[in-house]
Amino acid sequence: MRNRGQVYWEWANPELHFRNQDERLPCGSLINIQARISKEGVTQLFFGIYGVKGLALHEEYHPACEGQTISTAMAWARQRALQWAAETMSGTG
Repeated sequence: MRNRGQVYWEWANPELHFRNQDERLPCGSLINIQARISKEGVTQLFFGIYGVKGLALHEEYHPACEGQTISTAMAWARQRALQWAAETMSGTG
């Protein structure tokens, strides 16, 4: 179970459909990426990194990914999350 932080709740909107991707890191932490198109037609992005016990370690919400498709935004978020994990967690989870 993930314990979502404030950034997630700023992102959450049950009226909008989104794509979701999860990736488990070797240390057991989880990357969760979500992207959607706003009512205004803008790609929006959220990603979070959660520890083994589900605590939020890092969350980001990008309300306007100008010129990016959902797929492109999600690929960027994955790289950003992996970079954050490598720099911050040093494989300790």
